[in-house]
Amino acid sequence: MFGGFRIFDAHCHIYPEKIAERAVEGIDSFYGVLAHGRGTVADLVEKGDKAGVDRFLVHSVATNGHQVRSINEFIAGEVEKLPDRFTGFGTLYPGSETVEEDYEHLRSLGLKGVKLHPDFQRSAVDGAECRRIFDLCERDGFPVMVHFGDIRKDYSNPDRTSKVLEDYPSLKIIGAHLGGWSVWKDAADRLSEFENLYVDCCSSTAYLSDSEFCRCVEKFGASRVIFGTDYPMWRAETEIKALLRAGFTDSELGDIFYNNIVRFLGE
Repeated sequence: MFGGFRIFDAHCHIYPEKIAERAVEGIDSFYGVLAHGRGTVADLVEKGDKAGVDRFLVHSVATNGHQVRSINEFIAGEVEKLPDRFTGFGTLYPGSETVEEDYEHLRSLGLKGVKLHPDFQRSAVDGAECRRIFDLCERDGFPVMVHFGDIRKDYSNPDRTSKVLEDYPSLKIIGAHLGGWSVWKDAADRLSEFENLYVDCCSSTAYLSDSEFCRCVEKFGASRVIFGTDYPMWRAETEIKALLRAGFTDSELGDIFYNNIVRFLGE
């Protein structure tokens, strides 16, 4: 708890100890920013405890089909160790020939959703590969979190994500980074009309002015915005303070910090 608010960090990447350093270096290289954390479970919990974070949504992303099951088993194993702190999303690889089997395996592990990163996975969010996954998730009412947006690429920008949202009106979906990393304002203007879309606000406050950030949140509405740090990227304290100074009401802050993700997960 921080400042009287329960905190649910709903965007955390974690990795096994033996590969964490290499994985974080890959993130640093992709985004051109030095990450704050080490990417390990112990580091996440230690830093979260210091910042007053109560719960974490943890996940990782497969960059090929062979990684999918081992990643999902790792995430499920860490959730089993800390069930009161961790909720886990699994991964699927859009280009895999075994998407359906991997999806059933993911669900059998007790994971609560799917995380996709079209830009890492080099698969257009509105293309046939990702749509196979969206078909499964919408059919079963199974949540999905998707990295949206990258001005340098064209896998998940608003023109593509809007097609997905139009075609899957019942899909339970979180669009990471206010619906469009590096294209935040365009995403807010074009995607906020889709009522099934929630957005998390990680990797946004470092790039937007307070007024720009508030405008994006207001477009979606505070009832559809979810707190996250993009661990290991950003300090939880910094992200929490950015929200506290933005001028939201206590009720809105309570929703963003905790209530919205709990409602999204159906808890």
